[in-house]
Amino acid sequence: MKKIDRRTFTKLAGAAGVAFSLPAGAGVALGKSPRVVVIGGGFGGATAAKYLRRFDAGIDVTLIEPSKAFVTCPFSNTVIGGLNTMARITHSYDGLRAHGVTIVHDRATGIDAAKKSVSLANGGDVGYDRLIVSPGIGFRWGAIEGYDAATSQTMAHAWQAGPQTVLLQQQLAAMPDGGVFIISPPVNPFRCPPGPGERISLVANYFKQHKPRAKILVLDPKEKFSKQGLFKEGWAALYGDMIEYRNASNDGTVVRVDAANMTLHTDFEQHKGDVINFIPPQQAGEIAQLAGLANDSGWCPVDQQTFESSMHPNIHVIGDASIASPMPKSGFSASNQAKAVAAAVANLLKGEAPGTPKFVNTCYSLVAPDYGISVAMVYDFADGKIVKVKGSGGLSPSGASAEFHKKEANFARGWYDSIAQDIWG
Repeated sequence: MKKIDRRTFTKLAGAAGVAFSLPAGAGVALGKSPRVVVIGGGFGGATAAKYLRRFDAGIDVTLIEPSKAFVTCPFSNTVIGGLNTMARITHSYDGLRAHGVTIVHDRATGIDAAKKSVSLANGGDVGYDRLIVSPGIGFRWGAIEGYDAATSQTMAHAWQAGPQTVLLQQQLAAMPDGGVFIISPPVNPFRCPPGPGERISLVANYFKQHKPRAKILVLDPKEKFSKQGLFKEGWAALYGDMIEYRNASNDGTVVRVDAANMTLHTDFEQHKGDVINFIPPQQAGEIAQLAGLANDSGWCPVDQQTFESSMHPNIHVIGDASIASPMPKSGFSASNQAKAVAAAVANLLKGEAPGTPKFVNTCYSLVAPDYGISVAMVYDFADGKIVKVKGSGGLSPSGASAEFHKKEANFARGWYDSIAQDIWG
């Protein structure tokens, strides 16, 4: 597949999600300002709130988010691997306030689609004309015997950044040299498909410097994983025999977790670790489940043109929670979708056509601090669904030079700083 050049990709990324004909003017000529409520202050929700105000300053935008600051999953592996601190991945909502977004630090506990209102944990409700829900992921607790929410407090999943990130980092720091770290990724679909590969890499990088006799065992219930060839190429070059990877065909599926004995059971073996990172199966976040926005798959079906829910009108679901295949569940996807939906909502509130979206996704991964890899794709909307644009995007080439991978690592850091500033700045 042909790989687009950096300049072209940057132009597409900047434009993606806003390929709509926006209405002139701001707000509504007569009557009250239209009200849009956004649930969730992550990559999807925060982007939607900010860009709604940028597209039409007459829209009254309220963001409901319980946390006073947002900790990103992207780049959290650098904290787990000892390369960065939590401050590096923590962002305040002051930038959104400066754009005129009202921030309500509370938890949404329910949605009344008929009355167009959102109920809050601390009491009361907030009315809306249009609602954007970006709840991220929830976990299917109990899907694997022995692993539930309580277990995660000692055997971290670290797939929602924050205290879990710190817990896993501290456990790895305390692990003896010569110890065994076991990581078990989830089945598809899940948030950030290349994330486990990057985590394995950066933990190996940490061990190489501080615990060179340590071993990593990967128990993967899938046959293959995102960027597998590129990751394994990097592992062979940098980490020797430190990493043992088992897939579904090689007894890599965990069927039972024994947290008390720090053991994972597969069909034929049991594996004891000094530190275990078990990442459970996932579904749309809690409010999506409570509000009936998810179907039997656990994820939220949407009209892929506007991301309006297939279950309830006037509610748009974006980011990890939505069914937006072939787009992956990633931070960049969520932010791109948010821009498209913000533009569509701005139009719909004025009784105009939502327009036709275009999307871009890119994902950088660090195999080591100076060894980056990437994947990119451009998406169009045709025949009622999101489709890949033939000949666009692509992977980092196999067999690339050290200088190429160093540039990719620098691009990764630049991408993170740029998207964080774009969303929360």
